[in-house]
Amino acid sequence: MNSFDTLGLGAKALAAVDALGYETPTPVQERAIPLVLEGHDIIAAAKTGTGKTAAFSLPILDKLGHAGYGNGPLALVVTPTRELAMQIDEVCRTIAKRTKHRVTCLVGGVSYEPQIQRLEKGCDIVISTPGRLIDLMNQGAANLDQVETLVLDEADRMLDMGFLPDVRKIVKGCPEKRQTLLFSATIDASIEKNMASLLTDPTYVEVDHKGETADLIDQYRIDVDHRSKQNLLHALLNEKGGCRIIVFARTRYRVDACVRKLRRAGFNVLPIHSDRTQNQRKRAIDAFAADEVDILVATDVLARGIDIAKVNYVVNFDLPTQAEDYVHRIGRTGRAGERGFAVSFVTPDNAQEIREIEKLIGYEIPYMSIEWNGSEESDDALVARANRKAARKDPEIAEVVREEKARTKREAKKREAIATEWVGEGKSRRPRRKSKPSVDEAQAAADPKRVKQNAPKKRRTRVKAKPDNVEELMASAAERHSKHADDASSPAHESDAKEKGRKRAAIRPRKTRGTASKENKRNQRQAGAAKPARKKERTGKRAASQNGFDGDFRPGRSQRRDSRNRH
Repeated sequence: MNSFDTLGLGAKALAAVDALGYETPTPVQERAIPLVLEGHDIIAAAKTGTGKTAAFSLPILDKLGHAGYGNGPLALVVTPTRELAMQIDEVCRTIAKRTKHRVTCLVGGVSYEPQIQRLEKGCDIVISTPGRLIDLMNQGAANLDQVETLVLDEADRMLDMGFLPDVRKIVKGCPEKRQTLLFSATIDASIEKNMASLLTDPTYVEVDHKGETADLIDQYRIDVDHRSKQNLLHALLNEKGGCRIIVFARTRYRVDACVRKLRRAGFNVLPIHSDRTQNQRKRAIDAFAADEVDILVATDVLARGIDIAKVNYVVNFDLPTQAEDYVHRIGRTGRAGERGFAVSFVTPDNAQEIREIEKLIGYEIPYMSIEWNGSEESDDALVARANRKAARKDPEIAEVVREEKARTKREAKKREAIATEWVGEGKSRRPRRKSKPSVDEAQAAADPKRVKQNAPKKRRTRVKAKPDNVEELMASAAERHSKHADDASSPAHESDAKEKGRKRAAIRPRKTRGTASKENKRNQRQAGAAKPARKKERTGKRAASQNGFDGDFRPGRSQRRDSRNRH
């Protein structure tokens, strides 16, 4: 195997190789570095963890000139994610310490002003994400007229993320006479169709074929019910170790939920996804690299190109939607000649995804067995699901299901027709109560009792009899009335009434409302006391006339009249 001394690098670049810790070049470095030094456009494909970043950064900075104050950049590296940009920036800064170049990193999630100030002072190489670079170009802060070398890193990922229009705009802003380098984990038809036109007579450097994974990574799968994934993850971490592990989930919500449950179980874990700020994501990666955090739970933003050493194993909590992302996920372990393994949780809903992954990598992923508390419940759920799926394929059961669906459909149509008929006639949707059928003679002869019970009841009305001797009754009533009046006016009746009143007052509590009681008032009237007169304030026209005014109180009336008389 060749060494870096034989690839044509200068003394400063070789000193940077020692600082990076490289001893021998990888296959992609061995083939790409001489071509870049010669000025060729290249399309390079190599599996993750094979040193693609050093394959273009070492030769570019070795031959790159130095821009003056306020000029530059002379080289531009475009990459899809912030994490990749920060990692490339770290490698380039290590090399630039020996070659004396100025490196600037432009990513989103942070303020524009510091980046604009660095661009105004001038720089030699810029590492940027497409979105932030387009923003700065629109503001007039980024000028690409002096770019000599353009690098499109992880080109397949940029196509998947929809960055092709931005990439075309960036390429259009660069000079036509330039060197263009395209690096990707895979080269497929979409790369050749959309990206090959941006290069001039490119040379292909394909070290590994599509779907190949690192040889030092052991892959396993565990079939599990969807609801039991979290319990299985806890059991896996307890059995295989919970230190230096990356867990991949599909969405931001899934990442946050998994982190909360792991923290409740006592694990030291941090999340990484697109909703986290750039500083939060950087602190999480730095803490993981410094062994301050044991577990990272992330979406696919961490799947591409992140070089974190000594990752023990990777867990696919959710399988990716694209099979290529599986290769990049598990590539976070088994790097730099170290062994690692990856475990994928497979639910019945992931049947299509696991088939595509196995087709891509070229072999069937073996099973792993883990002893955990919810294994029996998960197995029962999987068996029940499989039975339901098999039952749906049974012809007899399928026939019964079809008949039941047809019957339900007929009943629904019947109800709808009845409702439409009633609404069309202008009636209520609720039909009237059916009247009792009429009774015929034959039924009456057969069962007279039943007919009598079902017969409608007749309405009974009471009629008061009018007496014949009306005049005699009226005369007797008048006589009783006169007699009662005479008894009430007698002194004996009055004394009896007073006695009853005193007894009633003794029994009942006296009710007063701030004035004399009824009994006191009655006694005063009997004693001949005069009724006190009530004084009422008179208001309105009557009061005004009594006080000597003319009865018109509208504001300003008298004043206006007096003023007219004076004039």
